[in-house]
Amino acid sequence: MSSLLGSLKDKLSDSDDFFVIEEEFNQTKFEIIGVRSLVDLAKSLELIEKHVTTATLMHKGVLDYLINNGKKISKEHEIITAVLEGELILVFEDCENFVVSLEPIRVSLSRPVEQPTNGSVLQGPLNSFNEERLVNIGILRKRLVSDQLRVKNFLIGKRQKKNVSISYDAKSVNKKLLQKTIELLENGSEIELQSIQDLMKVLKLSPWSAVGRIHATEIPQQAASCLVKGKVVVFIDGFPFAYILPSTFGDIFILENDKNFPMPITVSIRVLRLIGVMIALIAPGLYVALVAVNPEVLRIELALSIAQSRNGVPYPALVEIILMLVILELIVEASIRLPQSIGPTITMVGGIILGQAAVEAKLVSNLLIIVLAATTIANATVIGYQNLITIRMLKYTILILASIFGVLGIMAGVFLICGYFASINTLGVPYLNMDFSKGDINSG
Repeated sequence: MSSLLGSLKDKLSDSDDFFVIEEEFNQTKFEIIGVRSLVDLAKSLELIEKHVTTATLMHKGVLDYLINNGKKISKEHEIITAVLEGELILVFEDCENFVVSLEPIRVSLSRPVEQPTNGSVLQGPLNSFNEERLVNIGILRKRLVSDQLRVKNFLIGKRQKKNVSISYDAKSVNKKLLQKTIELLENGSEIELQSIQDLMKVLKLSPWSAVGRIHATEIPQQAASCLVKGKVVVFIDGFPFAYILPSTFGDIFILENDKNFPMPITVSIRVLRLIGVMIALIAPGLYVALVAVNPEVLRIELALSIAQSRNGVPYPALVEIILMLVILELIVEASIRLPQSIGPTITMVGGIILGQAAVEAKLVSNLLIIVLAATTIANATVIGYQNLITIRMLKYTILILASIFGVLGIMAGVFLICGYFASINTLGVPYLNMDFSKGDINSG
């Protein structure tokens, strides 16, 4: 065991917050290894002393009692990982084959459970996931009280170990999906996991897909609903989201919180989201098609009104709308990145003052401002920020085709997008599988 201690000191002693101290409680000697930045050392020593005293009073072996309250570790890389994750390692002179890992009193480094910040919840639970994986699993277990809920843990990463857990409902989960997910996580244990693109590499999913292959949510109710439907939920240490496998087309429109309303309202809300997606995809292309390619589709009065609104605009409709769309994308991105105290100001300046100035300068038409406003509002009806970005990207496909082929190009663009959705397959599950609980999974 002295050789193990020497090896640990060689690998970790360069860090000033690493400690190895000798302690003796009730004539029991051992060495304690840990990291001060993760462990409240004074309180943790009191906890260990309490364990030793309790074992002595109960006339039990101190080592056996500590093992029952912790775990045995024998491999060096597991010991190092435990230390770096904030656990206390106890080394006894009499034990040559293993050390004892105890859960200490930790230094508080994570925020408490709070309300969701990336989505609003109406008439539903207001708690959300945070950066602690075990806390997230606890929240999920509290939300879904079932003896069928299972959790499996994985350690992924070669240099920087990252704890990953998957949760699933043993009764309803698709067995082939679960088997494939576990196999990929075990085979990808050497891949460094620092981002969602790294998780996609582990799961052998293409990072170049325009559609999110993994659905992220910070709302426990949504994650619990997906478990009941047979999906798999992935938690990663340091990530305040539940990552749901697989992502399907219904994730764009269907939110479990909708069921807290009467059924007519639930159906109306989801239909409204579908209409919003269609407006966000089609409205820019429809403007270009009706103004520049197929004005004969409109009634003569409307065509003359649109032509009058564009009187003095120095460039074609396609250039006009792409210019304004790019500016709008910049405004949206700036409002997200800036502090909350400044973001609304930037939105107001960009959306109102800049738009009004562009119209008065005859750089864009009044009708275009209306189209862009409708598109932006319709974008906001989509569930999940990753789905919103997908819609923002795909609308340019319809826009380009509409500028070439007019109304026919819009139909062709919608057909191409539907064909692209139909071609997506995540871990054997088609993206257009609307009712996953009744669907099937392909073997490939």
